[in-house]
Amino acid sequence: MSVQSVLRFSLALLGLMCFLSLFFESNNPQIIILASLIAFIGVCRLHALFSTKLIFIQHVQLDIGVSLLAALFIIREISSDFGQTLWLLSICAWLHSWLAVEKLMKGDNKNFPLLYSFGIPVLFGFWLLFFWEIITVGLEIPTVILPPPSMIGAKFLSSLDILLADFQQTFMKAVLAGYFIGCSSAFIFAVLIDKNDFLRRGLLPVGNFISALPIVGIAPIMVMWFGFDWQSKAAVVVVMTFFPMLVNTLSGLSSSSLIERDLLNTYAASYWQTLLKLRLPAAMPFIFNALKINSTLALIGAIVAEFFGTPIVGIGFRISTEVGRMNLDMVWAEIAVAAIAGSVSYGALSLVERLVTSWHPSYRLKNN
Repeated sequence: MSVQSVLRFSLALLGLMCFLSLFFESNNPQIIILASLIAFIGVCRLHALFSTKLIFIQHVQLDIGVSLLAALFIIREISSDFGQTLWLLSICAWLHSWLAVEKLMKGDNKNFPLLYSFGIPVLFGFWLLFFWEIITVGLEIPTVILPPPSMIGAKFLSSLDILLADFQQTFMKAVLAGYFIGCSSAFIFAVLIDKNDFLRRGLLPVGNFISALPIVGIAPIMVMWFGFDWQSKAAVVVVMTFFPMLVNTLSGLSSSSLIERDLLNTYAASYWQTLLKLRLPAAMPFIFNALKINSTLALIGAIVAEFFGTPIVGIGFRISTEVGRMNLDMVWAEIAVAAIAGSVSYGALSLVERLVTSWHPSYRLKNN
């Protein structure tokens, strides 16, 4: 039995349960009509006669429209008594969205690649936030434990000036400076020691040792060396990003095959010609992997370092102070800023990687 068949049977069963629950509790007319519609669609899809006569009932657009419409009505009713009808309706709406995604992935239509690349992750994120909202509000979870997304969003919009100042202090100053210094110096250092086997064999164990050091041990030392401003956080980022970049670059420079290097040797290519024409292009996937990994490590390192001394601004400083005040909505707003910054950085590096390494076999296999 396929996933689509399981989803259809589940929707038919839950739709009937949702319709029957209408007789045991009071609901507004929109919820009654929506529950009846979902039950009707679920039953019709199981019956062969209706499936052949009503072709539109199998369309993907119907599933997406019903799921989003149900989510809209449920969000409007979430402040009142959240009964069993709304819980069943929420599950049905989510299953309709899941069924729509299964239909899209099953089809051979590739005319809209952005729909698969961005639409499906956005839809998944929407349902994650939706269930977060209805669970925290419907079950009356205390906001000090887990605030709902609506509360976090309201705090986000009302504190844009504070969030912008924290973002500039942590990301624009500490993260970008430390990331650039750490990655660029590691890349240059890897190219320089590539010809020296003694340095390569001696530095890699040292790099593994330093990369295993905890941030909470490095950060106070850097604060004592470089002060309480963003320079000490940038120094922590440099330490965290240097050796991952060094190790990946050295591995990438060694990834070209012996046959390829022998071919350039027969052309009397020098070391630098071989490096620029063969070894460096072959190392690009390794280099971009290090850059993407470091984009998240740098942000984590800067935020954690701010717990050990910083001016009265910064994402880490704000998280530590607001937790003490039990302002969890502000803490989650700062977490959202960090998550958005990290995701945008990672996505931008992935886009540049696709443009630079479009020749790589992995991308050719994806396109085929």
